[in-house]
Amino acid sequence: MRVQAAGGGDAVTDLLGFTMKALVYHGPGVKAWEVVARPTLVADTDAIVRVDTTTICGTDLHILKGDVPAMVDGRIIGHEAVGTVAEVGAAVQNMAVGDRVLVSCVSACGACRFCRESRYGQCTGGGGWILGNEIDGTQAEYVRVPFADNSTYPVPAGVADEALLMLADILPTGYEVGVLNGGVRPGDVVAVVGAGPIGLSAISGARLFSPSMVIAIDMAATRLEAAKQFGADVVINNREQDPIAAVLELTGGLGVDVAIEAVGVPATFELAADLVRPVGRVANIGVHGEPVTLHLERLWTRDVTITTGLVDTYSTPTLLRLLTSGQLDAQRFVTHRFGFDDFIRAYDVFARAGETGALKVTLSRDI
Repeated sequence: MRVQAAGGGDAVTDLLGFTMKALVYHGPGVKAWEVVARPTLVADTDAIVRVDTTTICGTDLHILKGDVPAMVDGRIIGHEAVGTVAEVGAAVQNMAVGDRVLVSCVSACGACRFCRESRYGQCTGGGGWILGNEIDGTQAEYVRVPFADNSTYPVPAGVADEALLMLADILPTGYEVGVLNGGVRPGDVVAVVGAGPIGLSAISGARLFSPSMVIAIDMAATRLEAAKQFGADVVINNREQDPIAAVLELTGGLGVDVAIEAVGVPATFELAADLVRPVGRVANIGVHGEPVTLHLERLWTRDVTITTGLVDTYSTPTLLRLLTSGQLDAQRFVTHRFGFDDFIRAYDVFARAGETGALKVTLSRDI
């Protein structure tokens, strides 16, 4: 197979003979940074991207808990990356070897019914959330990106990799599944349950719509402090006070217009539903690994709307413009930086965010 090397010039290379290191899932609670085969092109629409910077997502922690049934032993984890194109399939038109790209967490075939409606997360043509889920992911030295023309974005000049990396998943997720699905409007009172990276993304996105108040609820003091920096007007530590009583006092007994659930456990979903006023909206972002009780006996008379969703990433171009114009500060999400060989330590720091103060950790090949 003849390919053009990322460093320039042509090279005749048997890619199947190459290896790399990757973070590999070996069942619930078991992961390893180990040597595996380097990916190769499978379809003409694929690209092979050398991963320069990647990160760990809260969803990866759910995977390691066993909450994602599609994961199998031997799968490489991860669905976010900024990297350099190392090889392209014959049908790829929008990128060339050596180009630097943002790899989206969602792959889009571009042709199925849902892709034509910009609902890429529901792609039926082989895309959707497949990286680090149904196929090998981005927590590796190289990754195969299906439908590369539709599933990557050029790296703009002057934007740091780790800032751009936040647009691979968390910022579109908070914006689309939280803010837009929740219908946040000017003057609304918005409660965000969970002040981790996704909750902070929802706070950032909500601020774009001029709410009258944003309330952040969490049990970790470090994350509530971060929520203030990201735009929360009020923070509530629900280890120390009753969040329902506090919200009712803030809203004259009504409750909030929009409650955004950003954790993914039964208690936080039920809390979000209890916080919303009549004719309010509950937007669930969290990845749930077990059943949740829906209290219709309390909600059915209140005209409450509940939305769920997997991110589609249709908002990425909009968020990219906000990032490059300086109206969106994505750099502040990053609290810890590691080299690739420190993946296990990075997972430990991220998983103990309440103790370590971690928001987003990044891993780069240059460190």
